[in-house]
Amino acid sequence: MRGGRQAVLTGATGGIGAAIAAALAPRCATLVLVARDRGRLDSLAATLAQHGPALRVVVVAADLSTATGRAAVAGAARALPGGIDLLVNNAGIGDFAWFEAEAEADIERVIVTNLLAPVLLTRTLLPLMHRGAPRGGSSVINVGSILGDIGNPGNVAYSTSKYGLRGFSEALRRELHGSGVQVQYLAPRATRTPLNSAAQDALNAELGTGNDNPQVVAQALLDLVDGGRAEMHLGWPERFFVRLNRLLPSVVDRALGRRATVVRRHASMNEGER
Repeated sequence: MRGGRQAVLTGATGGIGAAIAAALAPRCATLVLVARDRGRLDSLAATLAQHGPALRVVVVAADLSTATGRAAVAGAARALPGGIDLLVNNAGIGDFAWFEAEAEADIERVIVTNLLAPVLLTRTLLPLMHRGAPRGGSSVINVGSILGDIGNPGNVAYSTSKYGLRGFSEALRRELHGSGVQVQYLAPRATRTPLNSAAQDALNAELGTGNDNPQVVAQALLDLVDGGRAEMHLGWPERFFVRLNRLLPSVVDRALGRRATVVRRHASMNEGER
């Protein structure tokens, strides 16, 4: 990734977001950090200040599920000379629940936060990304999930949102072909962050699910931008199951279906935590 990027990062104060911010900082001239909590944003900005005066950090406290929040981000981006050339749509929320027991409001919150908000923010910022493209190309990176390829019991709303984000990335990439704006999709596997509930962590431990620390995801994001690939999926055997699910979904149906009873038991525990 070339230096001097003008970047916008959403979900900046989360576990993965903060790791991405630290990884991007040495490569950016300006880094716009977006999250809901202004105090945590200011703390992160102070930490990033160690990279020296060459880095300008702008913080925007905004709820991206609202038009007002997205407008605030657009306003900060428009104030940058020359537009922006990197947008990382990382903001998202987790979801671990048995679908029939999940509240309608919770399902809506997951879909809006993880899918509709990044779709609408990208649309809002695309004119600025076209302005930044002549400097060497612009990139939109949507941070999805392995569960955007493998629909998982206990994560129905979450998987739905990430499947949608992957489809959005693919369609927009094709629509923008030749424009100088590249659209990429990064799919982490389970990651050790506060986003996970205790019940989700317990399920992962019982099933032996592999997981990464946030720094692994941040480095993968840098590799994605440097290498120019359209998609990157993290983890083994997760990458194998992504391929298997695309070719022989009935095999994965049976494998994951046999786990449904275990998942439901842990999801019921999660309902007690809410």
